[in-house]
Amino acid sequence: MYPVYDFKHQVALVTGASSGMGLATAQAFAKAGAAVVLVDRSADRLSAATDGLTSAGHNAIGIVCDVADESQAKAAVERAVEEFGRLDMAYNNAGILGPMCEMSEETSEGYEQTQAVNLRGIWTFMKHELRQMKKQGSGAIVNCSSLGGLVGLPGRAAYHASKHGVIGLTKSAALDVAAQGIRVNAICPGCIDTPMGEEIDPAAMKEFLKDQPIGRMGKPDEVAAAVLWLCSPGASLIVGVALPVDGGFVAH
Repeated sequence: MYPVYDFKHQVALVTGASSGMGLATAQAFAKAGAAVVLVDRSADRLSAATDGLTSAGHNAIGIVCDVADESQAKAAVERAVEEFGRLDMAYNNAGILGPMCEMSEETSEGYEQTQAVNLRGIWTFMKHELRQMKKQGSGAIVNCSSLGGLVGLPGRAAYHASKHGVIGLTKSAALDVAAQGIRVNAICPGCIDTPMGEEIDPAAMKEFLKDQPIGRMGKPDEVAAAVLWLCSPGASLIVGVALPVDGGFVAH
């Protein structure tokens, strides 16, 4: 059983919110009483995810956005504040796998796209989330890195570079605002049962799971539980961490 949080009268923003870990986290925020702003580039999936929350009686809006575009990110944060009056929590989750091949075979286009979504997409949203939270003097941000931000694996250079970057970005930003009532942290999910995970070759996934000591894939709601804890008063002294949520993968 997961802890129960009371986020009534608070506002949470989630990027990459139409499926997987993002959707599970948006749902968890809503069930805890928060108004939720769902952000995603897929209009159809975003509409379905948002309708699922509002039809269940939750307060939610959806915003279509390319996270790599700073002007769109700025507009999304401003829309959230216009709609709900404030921004208390954010989970910057949007990401892509990018090229899966030896580094020498990667294309510059694939590399640039991976960095644009996975790294610049965190920077664009966190920059404008922080501006609002500094006005309030409070807030909590969780950025989605990966176990790929903590280790290296073959055939994933562009992806791992972006996820290592997220951790550096998180730690630096956390130190910028720690004394201003704002906490910034990152999570590092391992092998999670999401649509993105389905893009990985099943044979490669089977080998990968041999190094996940828990012996199974993680569930999106297990990632959501970590995000909500980091945003809660229970994590009030947690600043600038990169928390593995990986069933023990990076422990050995």
